[in-house]
Amino acid sequence: MNTFKTYGERAKAHSNACARSLLELMERKHTNLSVAVDVTKKAELLSIADAVGPYVCVLKTHIDIVDDFDQDLVHQLEQLAKKHDFLIFEDRKFADIGNTVKHQYGNGIYKIASWSHITNAHTVPGEGIIQGLKDVGLPLGRGLLLLAEMSSKGALTKGDYTTESVAMARRHQDFVFGFIAQQQMNQTDDEDFLVLTPGVGLDIKGDGMGQQYRTPREVIVDSGCDVIIVGRGIYGNPDQVQEQSARYRDAGWAAYLERCQQHGS
Repeated sequence: MNTFKTYGERAKAHSNACARSLLELMERKHTNLSVAVDVTKKAELLSIADAVGPYVCVLKTHIDIVDDFDQDLVHQLEQLAKKHDFLIFEDRKFADIGNTVKHQYGNGIYKIASWSHITNAHTVPGEGIIQGLKDVGLPLGRGLLLLAEMSSKGALTKGDYTTESVAMARRHQDFVFGFIAQQQMNQTDDEDFLVLTPGVGLDIKGDGMGQQYRTPREVIVDSGCDVIIVGRGIYGNPDQVQEQSARYRDAGWAAYLERCQQHGS
């Protein structure tokens, strides 16, 4: 996309309801930070969510790793989302045929579509996976991200895979509003996919298990992405969660303002 627009300008023009909600929230709250809360206990998840809530636009969960999951956890997450003004992103990474993911998304013990504003999927099974998820999520105003690129070393999400993923997204823009990726995916002025980027860190470059980190500036300014996703860098030290949340929020927003300045916005 050659013509630069601010988050607020993009929100006004965007055709996807979930994208509009997210862009409006980012502009309103002055944050492009998403925190990935990958913990296994309900109390810890809720505690971190409450602590990071004021600083984030999106709270990212892996609900199926919570040992003591119950519906009260979902209820409390929804209440925190309202209290702190953020969206919930269940990082489910669906990867099955359309009929199966339809049930995984809408039914079972998690009933993801009923509470998670955003979810995501691999495109390995083909386009049917998008249709299956759309049948459940679109009537609820939910949004889908496709995994176009991953931040782990040796990931196979590249080349033709990425190209085909983008092509699928273009055919389903009422539901697919963006990507998990490492760079901007828009190719024309009238295309506006959001890119949420994991693997962001201010202090380290890797974790010994294949994860590779880039700074907020590298992600937002150099690569033109929209949302930084940070995990252990924020809650790795429990007594510094709010301090680190503010630090990453400020770094992400400063990078966005620099990008605005570069484009004269």
